[in-house]
Amino acid sequence: MENINLIDTFSEFKELKNIDRATMISVLEDSFRSVLIKRFGTDENFDVIINDDKGDFEIWRNREVVADEDLEDANLQISLTEANKIDSDYELGEEVTDEVKFLDFGRRAILSLRQNLSARILELEKDNIYHKYKDRIGEIVTGEVYQIWKREILIIDDENNELILPKAEQIPSDFFRKGDTVRGVVVKVDIRNNNPLILLSRTSPVFLERLFELEVPEIYDGLITIKKIVRVPGERAKVAVESYDERIDPVGACVGMKGSRIHGIVRELRNENIDVINYTSNVQLFIQRALNPAKIINIKLVEETGRAEVYLRPEEVSLAIGKGGLNIRLAGQLTGYELDVYREADEDDEDVTLDEFSDEIDSWVLDELKAIGCDTAKSVLDLSEEDLVKRTDLEEETIRDLRKILSAEFE
Repeated sequence: MENINLIDTFSEFKELKNIDRATMISVLEDSFRSVLIKRFGTDENFDVIINDDKGDFEIWRNREVVADEDLEDANLQISLTEANKIDSDYELGEEVTDEVKFLDFGRRAILSLRQNLSARILELEKDNIYHKYKDRIGEIVTGEVYQIWKREILIIDDENNELILPKAEQIPSDFFRKGDTVRGVVVKVDIRNNNPLILLSRTSPVFLERLFELEVPEIYDGLITIKKIVRVPGERAKVAVESYDERIDPVGACVGMKGSRIHGIVRELRNENIDVINYTSNVQLFIQRALNPAKIINIKLVEETGRAEVYLRPEEVSLAIGKGGLNIRLAGQLTGYELDVYREADEDDEDVTLDEFSDEIDSWVLDELKAIGCDTAKSVLDLSEEDLVKRTDLEEETIRDLRKILSAEFE
């Protein structure tokens, strides 16, 4: 009965953890042999037979028949008298094979076997999880929120494996409750305290890339290639795409009819704005597309320093820079150039930099104006009072006062 219980216990674990039959038998046999070595000093003369179909096992011991007076090792040898009790036909030098009942070893041996078996199974399961997820780095996995801590979230997958989503890998606007379904990309698989550590991310560019593959069949099929992705999670992302088929518009395919394809991605990323850009090897054209929706007048590349001078009309500067400088920063990361914005003005059109007003206007006010792309007096005056209120954190009264100061310069 004890034999059957041992097999059943292992079989149940095998069903839950997807351990294959060959591995199961190997682990079980090794566990039995470790007990035999402890008891007899060797397992070389034992045959362990696992009948996993029947749910039991057998242990057979092989011993050489020797004369009664020559018996030295009762484990490796059997006296002629004892052999004849088994079968009267046995003679000196022959091999006797008889079954050993594991239950006769006592409760302590059975307990040792169980402990050894549990330890081996646990070690095997950890190893299986580690290698399974090691091969899935870069893939999206779905799980259920099981526990929420201050610095990380514990997620359980379909096979009850534990996954970790650190706070740093969550989109700032992410909010989860226990039981919620979460998607993330596997970014790291490691061993911590002898346990597999599987880290997920929702902020990695790879996560956005995999979402595009799920939503856009042409990308999955290889007709459209994602050349590069840059993003500020939860705020904005720029994705450069290229098609190897001239009949396919890569941007249109990614966005979908009325935004149908990209809408699901935006929703998954908590309304992150996604700019899909048609990649080109023409650097100037690529920079121009990356700075969309701003209209570029001219671009000068300075290859030695890896910078690009971008010239725009004054009213386009704030569009190129974007809120908090986000648009121009991402465009620079996407194109690989440090982008410097310049206003294109008529030669006879005199203007004054804001730094010239440092004696009359507080520096923090000037910094607020520069943050929205205004670094000259006329670039500020070109914007209405309402626009300045919307784009800065300045109060209306402050804006009226500084406009008076700037206007006086041209009177």
